[in-house]
Amino acid sequence: MPNNEFGSVLLPLKAIAMNLLSLSATFGVLVWIFQDGHLHNLLGFDPTGNIEPNMPIMLFALIFGISMDYEVFLVSRMREQYDLLDDSTAAVATGLQSIGRLVVSAALLMCVPLAAIGTSGVLTMKLFGVGMVFAILVDVLVVRILLGTAVMKLMGRAAWWAPGPLARIYTRYGIKETEVPAETDKPVPVAG
Repeated sequence: MPNNEFGSVLLPLKAIAMNLLSLSATFGVLVWIFQDGHLHNLLGFDPTGNIEPNMPIMLFALIFGISMDYEVFLVSRMREQYDLLDDSTAAVATGLQSIGRLVVSAALLMCVPLAAIGTSGVLTMKLFGVGMVFAILVDVLVVRILLGTAVMKLMGRAAWWAPGPLARIYTRYGIKETEVPAETDKPVPVAG
């Protein structure tokens, strides 16, 4: 389960729902391509009518972890903006504007070696490469940037809501990048 560093109850649930969308789309496409045999001429393989049994488990773990990284990158910036602006809509827009290109660039860079793996002559490696490239592109471009930000906009202030006890704990101990250091933390000038 994702950690709750944003002080919200709904954001971890949204993150898991978004991950399930990415995983469902990826597994559906892999079955359509590799099990049903579509695009076998384009990808250069002979369909076997099944998928290696351990591949969905490995893909699940990797895709879930990578998509949570992208979620944390995007939502962290949105939370910073929300703390500064106190406006959820503006926080989503400025957060996406400031970190969106970096997240998309990171995803595209990750797809280059994975696409190379997808050209392998070994069917298992081909399935892994194609599955990871599809999952990363769909997760970042469709699920995180389009759907995720739309859901954040629709949730508004409720995206950052936490029940009273959790809100107090987050206020006291929560991780914030915009926190101002206390007076005692300032360096003391040394007379020389």
